[in-house]
This record gives sequence, C-alpha cells and structure tokens, in this order.
Amino acid sequence: MKLLVSPISPEEAIAAHKGGADIIDVKNPKEGSLGANFPWVIRSVKEAIGSQKPISATIGDFNYKPGTASLAALGAAVAGAHYIKVGLYDVHTEEQALDMLTNITRSVKDLDPSKKVVASGYSDYRRINSISPHLLPAIGARAGVDVVMVDTGIKDGRSTFEFMDEEELTSFTDAIRDQGLESALAGTLKFGDLPMLRRIRPDIIGVRGMVCGGDRTSVIREELVSRLKSEM
Repeated sequence: MKLLVSPISPEEAIAAHKGGADIIDVKNPKEGSLGANFPWVIRSVKEAIGSQKPISATIGDFNYKPGTASLAALGAAVAGAHYIKVGLYDVHTEEQALDMLTNITRSVKDLDPSKKVVASGYSDYRRINSISPHLLPAIGARAGVDVVMVDTGIKDGRSTFEFMDEEELTSFTDAIRDQGLESALAGTLKFGDLPMLRRIRPDIIGVRGMVCGGDRTSVIREELVSRLKSEM
C-alpha cells in the first residue's frame, strides 16, 4: 500500500514528506471532504517537495457541473499536480458520473497524458444522497480515469468503516482491480484499522486526521506520519 497524506500548506507537506508519505495530497478541509486549495498553494508545495514525491490535488466535492469541474481539473494539473482528485458528491446517476469523469479526464490528459485522474465516491453516499461508489469502477474505466477511491462526504468523526464493512470494501477494491485501475481508501481512518486495511489491500490509503493526532483541523505531525508508514 502507498500512503497518501493531505497537507494544507508547504510546511505540512514537508512534514508529510519527511515522515515518509508516498504521495503529497494538497487539499483545503475548510471547503469540504475533498475541498480545493489555491493554485499557488499547489505550486508552492510542488516547489517545496520538488520531484521527490508525486503531488496530488483535490478539486472539490462537485455537483453535476462537468465544465466547471474540467476547468478546475486543468487548473490543478497546470499548477503542478500529478494526481487530480474529484469528488462526485452531488452526482446522482451513472450518466452524470460518466459525463463528469470523461470530460475531466480529457481536460487533464490533453495537457499531459502521464497525469492521473482520481474519481472519488463516498462511503456515506446514502446520507448525502449521492451515487453509490460501487458503480464507479466500471464508470471510471469507461471514462479513462486512473484511480477510483472512496472517502467520507461528511467529516463528523465517523469512519468509512461505519458505512461500508470489510466485505463491502473488499468487493469494491476487487472490482477496481478487475477494471485495471488503482484503488484508494480514505475517510477518518485510524491506526486500529491497519489490520483490516491490510486484508482489503487497497493500492493507496489516504489520511489527514490520523497524522494530526486525530483532529483533521490540527497540523500534520512528522512523527505520526513516520509511525503510520512503519506500521503499514
């Protein structure tokens, strides 16, 4: 498994990098689960880390606005992100999801085919009235994305494991792998979840709160990133 850590500043990015994170994921928790940060923050993180680690960037928890999302994705790619993550938060149908992801992927790949698009569904999709993440592996493959993930849409301390059990997450991860894509799991993960995560075997796990001492509004601590990486 690769470790993706989500800083909000160059200082946090350096702490995540020194702690051993494999992917540095720039986000803005003030704007939601996959809240977008500013292009200059992505650029400054890229400059701070250099070419040592791939940079990821979230572009937001989106409703059905494929044009807006495509422009945001292109902006993140131009700013220096290698992974561009979009949350299908208020997207309700397979047709809407396919339209969103196809156009986002085109906007990114037209710029640089080596960059990767990450499509995120939500484990708590029922309480936010969003599309089921189980539909995304097939849709993502048709759209040409590279990674399919699941996160929690509402950040209230409840974990992905409260909404999708081990069997369901294993099935989700296997379906992604069967489509030839990479899988990622996130959503208020805890150190105690590591044995289950090893059994599920996602390609990537995404964290913030876990390496902030349990409070995602606090700051990333290098020693917690290092501990997590070693326990993984």
